[in-house]
Order: sequence, then C-alpha cells, then structure tokens
Amino acid sequence: MTMRQRFLTFARAALVQLWLPVVLIAAWWIASSSSTSFYFPPLSAILADLWQGLTGGDLLSATGYSLRNLLLGLLVALVAGVAVGVLLGLNKAVEAATRPMLDYARAVPHVAFVPVIIVALGLGWLPKVLLIALGCVWPILLNTVDGVRGISPQVLECTRAYRIPLRLVVRRVVLPACAPQAFAGLRVALQVGMVMLIVSEMYGSTTGIGFFVLQSGENYAVTDTWAGTVLIGGLGYLLSLVLLAAEQLSLGWYFQRQPARRRGAVRVPSTERAVAS
Repeated sequence: MTMRQRFLTFARAALVQLWLPVVLIAAWWIASSSSTSFYFPPLSAILADLWQGLTGGDLLSATGYSLRNLLLGLLVALVAGVAVGVLLGLNKAVEAATRPMLDYARAVPHVAFVPVIIVALGLGWLPKVLLIALGCVWPILLNTVDGVRGISPQVLECTRAYRIPLRLVVRRVVLPACAPQAFAGLRVALQVGMVMLIVSEMYGSTTGIGFFVLQSGENYAVTDTWAGTVLIGGLGYLLSLVLLAAEQLSLGWYFQRQPARRRGAVRVPSTERAVAS
C-alpha cells in the first residue's frame, strides 16, 4: 500500500468519524442562534470570540504554552513508561517486588499531587510537565508490561538459544511486540494529560489555556470561558487524530496491510507465473 493509499484510507476513516460531530455542531449553532441567555451565548459568538483570541489576543500564546508542556510531559511519560514497562515485563522478580508500590502510586488520584508539586517547584513550566508525565506514565507503563508479557515464550527461548544480545532482542523483538499496547496506553494517557494540564494551570499558573478559562470565569466573561472550553475539546480531538494517524502509519504490520511494492520491481503476469511453475 502506497503512502497515498494510506492517506486516503485514513481520510475516509476520519470522515466516517466526523459526520456526527458536524451534525451536533450544526444543531448547536441553530438551537443557540436566538439565545439571549448570559450564561449560554450563541455558538456564533463563541466561535467569533475564539477566532479573535487566536488571531489578535493572548489565547494563541497561551495555547502554545499549554501544547508545549503537554507534548513534553507526554514524551517524558512515553520514554519512562516504555523503559520501565519493558524492564518489568522481562523480569518477573522485579515486577513482583515493585507491584505493591506501583498499585499504591496508581491508586492515588493524580490531581492530589498538583498542590504538592506546585508548592515545591513553583509556577513555572517544569511542575506542569512533571504533573503531566506523572499522570500519563501509568497507562503507558501498564500497557507495555501487558504487551511484553504477551510475547510467546518460545520466541524468547529461541533468542536465548541463539545467544542474541539483549539489546538486539529488546530492539527487534520486544519493542515491536509491545508497540500496539503502548500506543493504546498513549491514547489513554493523552486524555489524562489534558486533564492534568488544565488542572495544573488553573491551580497555579500565570498563562495557559487553563488559566485563561479560570480568569475568564472569575471576570464573568462567559463567552471567553466558552471559547476556551471549546478550544480545549478541539485540541484534544485533533491530537487524538494525529496520534491515530501515527499509529496507522507506524504499525502497518499490526493492521495487516499489504507490504509496499519496491520501486523498479518487475511485475510478472499471472500466466507467466503459471507456466514457470
């Protein structure tokens, strides 16, 4: 399957998923067009305020700040979660020893760490990234462990029998085998990261989308509050689509796609193959 065919396949899948949101947005637009409520403004006013904030206001810089922190936190969580997950999946003794501690840390609500970390590290970008990574690491780690545990024992026995170096086994066998599970954990971690991002910016920050929504609500700027909320939902959905596209492109073997034909390869007609056989 060529790159163009992959893109068309993804575009068709996106269109199948987008028709219902488009219908709901159109219904919201029509239902709220004549609204005079202070707390429920028309969707047209919300989108106009959102456009003004992204083009001429402070919302664009706040969005860039939040996206940078979110992506950094997800990157830290991905590296740490996959590394620790591979270690625990390959070593049952280490996994059994750390299981009570991991269950305890996972059971504590991630939001509970927000005031502690912000008081300890301040209001900069570092505590935001740390909080996002802390909340996102668990889905990735646990899914990676499950992916490693799903590898056939015969495969690992074969690598040991041929004395293949561990680094090569991890790179060529373990990481490809647990990649689908890790991507599934990353999709869950993205939603957790959005929650941690907004909560951390609302609790202690001077910029960001969460701070924008909180400040707008305190100033009774209801349209701005709705605009920030709509922006948060839109960013979460777009990032989910980007992650889904990356998964489709990088895990072609998992989705059972036909391998791409090499350039310059000569295609033998079926009649000639029959004669040759």
